[in-house]
Amino acid sequence: MPSRSAIVLQTVLHAARPLVRLLLRNGVAYPAFAAALKSVFLDVARDELRREGAKATDSALSLRSGVHRRDVRTLTQAQGMASPAEDEAPMNMAAQVVARWLATPDCLDDAGLPRPLPRAGEAPSFEALVAAISTDVRPRAVLDELARLGMAEVDGDAVRLLAPGFVPHQGFAEMAFFMQHNLHDHAAAAVANLADQSNYLEQAVFVDDLSAASAQQLHATAAKAWRQAFKAVMHEAQALHDHDRQSLPAAERGHRARFGTYFFTTDHDDPAS
Repeated sequence: MPSRSAIVLQTVLHAARPLVRLLLRNGVAYPAFAAALKSVFLDVARDELRREGAKATDSALSLRSGVHRRDVRTLTQAQGMASPAEDEAPMNMAAQVVARWLATPDCLDDAGLPRPLPRAGEAPSFEALVAAISTDVRPRAVLDELARLGMAEVDGDAVRLLAPGFVPHQGFAEMAFFMQHNLHDHAAAAVANLADQSNYLEQAVFVDDLSAASAQQLHATAAKAWRQAFKAVMHEAQALHDHDRQSLPAAERGHRARFGTYFFTTDHDDPAS
């Protein structure tokens, strides 16, 4: 019977294969990744020690993470001088505007789809959507960003949303931003269920021996189911967000949540499977 350590290692190695493929296809080979991974082990070891109420000394960090003590000292100093990453904001302004657009009944047509909005004026308008989130950002700047990402277009005096959710069609960095946070939270839910006996929603439907046409049809069915779930969850999320922001102090609004789904199909002989 394999040990828990062996089971966990094999599980993580299998889950990492698509990520390693992404690294290799973008010029990041093993030495660079291994060197960068030291800081991840160090950060998580520090978090674990803090959770246990233990002091995060260089020796304790080295023992817990397996990173050499010399590297612990060097990496700790480097992390102390680093400035916070700007992309750690919960969600950028463009994504918030799209989310509110899709969750506001006045911005939807009779079929529940986003309808074109006037660029300016009283709600419902694009300008009002932006102002409902923040008055520190100009609506034109948000509109330019959505247009750059292929998410919206200007049609005369109206703004038209081109996609049912915030999925940038342009901008590698933006797509990578959402990929890292989506994958992180999916993995965090699965790990919590396995290690902490939590009960987060983390399920999947699996079927094999399908034709290519059947797989494509199943993808369409899954996309339709996602649109229905997206509409319900996004509406509730927006309503709860607005309620809590208006009725509770900031100190009581420290939680965040993410809901998502995925679909993948491949040939049995595909190395990506």
